[in-house]
Amino acid sequence: MKRKCQNAHEINRRQFLERLGLGSATALSLMAMSPLQVIASPETALKALGDDAPEALKMTYRTQNGTGEKISLLGFGMMRLPREQEQVNELVDYALAHGVNYFDTAPMYGGGQNETATGLALSRHPRESYYVATKMSNQNEALWPFEKSKEMYENSFRKLQVDYIDYYLLHSVGGGGLDNLKGRFIDNGLLDFLLEERKAGRIRHLGFSYHGDVKVFDWLLDNNDKYHWDFVQIQMNYLDWNYAQRRGGRRRGDANAEYLYGRLNKLGIQCVIMEPLRGGSLANVTDDVREQLSRARKDDTPARWGFRWVASHPDVLTTLSGMNRMEHLKENLDTFSPLEPCTTVDNELLARIADKMAGLPTIGCTTCAYCMPCKHGVDIPGNFAFYNKAVTEGRLPLPDSSAPDFEEKRVAYLEAYRAAIPTAARANKCQDCGECLKKCPQQLPISTHMSKLVEMTRKKQA
Repeated sequence: MKRKCQNAHEINRRQFLERLGLGSATALSLMAMSPLQVIASPETALKALGDDAPEALKMTYRTQNGTGEKISLLGFGMMRLPREQEQVNELVDYALAHGVNYFDTAPMYGGGQNETATGLALSRHPRESYYVATKMSNQNEALWPFEKSKEMYENSFRKLQVDYIDYYLLHSVGGGGLDNLKGRFIDNGLLDFLLEERKAGRIRHLGFSYHGDVKVFDWLLDNNDKYHWDFVQIQMNYLDWNYAQRRGGRRRGDANAEYLYGRLNKLGIQCVIMEPLRGGSLANVTDDVREQLSRARKDDTPARWGFRWVASHPDVLTTLSGMNRMEHLKENLDTFSPLEPCTTVDNELLARIADKMAGLPTIGCTTCAYCMPCKHGVDIPGNFAFYNKAVTEGRLPLPDSSAPDFEEKRVAYLEAYRAAIPTAARANKCQDCGECLKKCPQQLPISTHMSKLVEMTRKKQA
């Protein structure tokens, strides 16, 4: 299927080649190929250019089971896009020109505007040059009735300006347990409808993204003979591989990424990976961790280490990264063009680092902001990010209040907190209403953590 009309701002062949950053001689070698052929068949372009092939064409791809589609191992997570559409267009154009072809969005992202911005940017390119993923974000119980959910589904086509969706997900299953899953997708007939949509070709691949109660994950896979999941999106990084159950006070029932990946592997289901850097925490590591990584590979940033670890797993179809700044996009492109897989020695180093990180009293927030907005004005992810940064940098006055530098640390922490978090957005504004608890994909006891932050900032510790 193709778009029925041509966008006046669609990228032409010459513009595409210019955005690859090619010299004139190299560009002439590719002029016989359409932009679509270059994006869809990078191997052909590389063969045609030989030693003159630019880095822009060296993206690592994985083959989608069953269809043979070539999916870029770096996927563009569109959740935190710039506000200006021209900036979004620039990022998307550059990503496509440098081999990225998987773009992930959802109806709930960007206050409901993310799919529109994504559609405006992508529709300027040939439809076959990209794969778009979006989701059924009917977490709100008011959206559980079939007609309400169907309306959300149909709006995604309109906003994305497509007549088929490449990768469609049941969004964030697991929270609320099996009752929640059945209310959202089973009892209302919605999943049966989506299965029929896949048969009709309006959905090319059907899957789900998982957070929370592992019983839901297992139930969906136990019924794979019925649903035939094409892919599953999971949270995976070198810390959550073995320590997801121990971080941030998460509820019993969660599963380590090693278990999730292993179950999918046995069924031959490929993974799309979210939170490869765990909300940026694996990019902003302590000085001693940064030094260890630098000694092993002096030119690699902590972020690059995290991406390489995830993408080295063979059943990973693509690795999502939220890239709202050009410098982040370029750094990630460098990591995946081509990917240098982790060695056994690399994996052993990261396992030792994870062992140490697991002992830190951080809060398991990934700053996804699903909990926002807070009706009382609290900046929930901002408060947790400040606290976690203080932990990893060794600036937290706890746990030993008898330490000689305790009071100095406490005052410094309090001053820094007041400078970073506006008065109206601080932890002490939390009213323990519980609204955020229902929305948090990590199932964090948010109000309990807020109480801890209040105690640290309200008074001198005993």
